[in-house]
Amino acid sequence: MAERLYREIGESIKQEIAKSSLKIGDKLPTERVYAELFGVSRTLVREAFIMLEIEELIEVRKGSGSYLKNNLSLKTSHKVSDVGPFELLQARQEIESSIAACAAPVITKQDLQRLQDILDIESAELETVEKANDADRDFHLSIAQATQNTVLLDTATRLWDMRDGNPMWKKLHARIQDTSYHDQWLEDHKKVLIQLRKRNAEGARQAMWQHLENVKQTLFKLSDTDAPDFDGYLFAQPNS
Repeated sequence: MAERLYREIGESIKQEIAKSSLKIGDKLPTERVYAELFGVSRTLVREAFIMLEIEELIEVRKGSGSYLKNNLSLKTSHKVSDVGPFELLQARQEIESSIAACAAPVITKQDLQRLQDILDIESAELETVEKANDADRDFHLSIAQATQNTVLLDTATRLWDMRDGNPMWKKLHARIQDTSYHDQWLEDHKKVLIQLRKRNAEGARQAMWQHLENVKQTLFKLSDTDAPDFDGYLFAQPNS
C-alpha cells in the first residue's frame, strides 16, 4: 500500500527540523509556512502535525502554536498507520452523498420515522458529546441502510469504523474544546431528511455533500492551533 501523504509530509517536516537550529521548547514554523514550502494544502500539513503530536515529537499549545517536545535523535516514536481525518472526510463526502441520493427514491415510511427519531435523540443530547456522536453515526448509517443495498451499508459502516477507531481523529478532536458545532450538524441533518422525505435524489445528494463540507471546514478552523481565538466558535456559513 502506498505511503499516506500526510506521513510523507510529516517525515519531510522532521528533516526540516533536523536541519534547523530548533531546540526543545522552540516554536515550529506555522502550517502555512510548511504548506508553501512543500507545495501542499494546509489540511495535509494539519494531518502531518497531528501525526507528529501523536508521536510526541511536538506539543500543541492552544492559541499559540506547535513546539518541539523531543529531540529527533533521541525520540523513538511509534508509527501512525491510520488514514488522515481530512482524507477520510473527503472520501465520506463523495460516498455518503451518493448513498443519500440512492436512498431517496426507495426510502420507506419506517426509514423516515427512524431518522426522525434519531434527530429527536440528537436534539436532546446536544450537550452530551458521546451520545450526540452516537446519534450522528446512527443517522448516517440508517440512510445507508435505507438504500436496501448491503454493499453500500457495509461501505458506510467501514468508513465510520475507520473514524471511530482512528487515533488521528481522536487527536484532532482533543484539540477542540467548543462543541457548539453540534447545533450545525443537527440543522444539516434536518435538511438531509427534508430532501429524503421529498424523495429528491439530487437534493439529498447536495444536502449530504454540503453537510460534510461544513464538517470539514469547521473542524479545520476549530483545530487551528496558530489562531489566537483557537478555543472560540469559528464556524461561518459557507457561501452556497
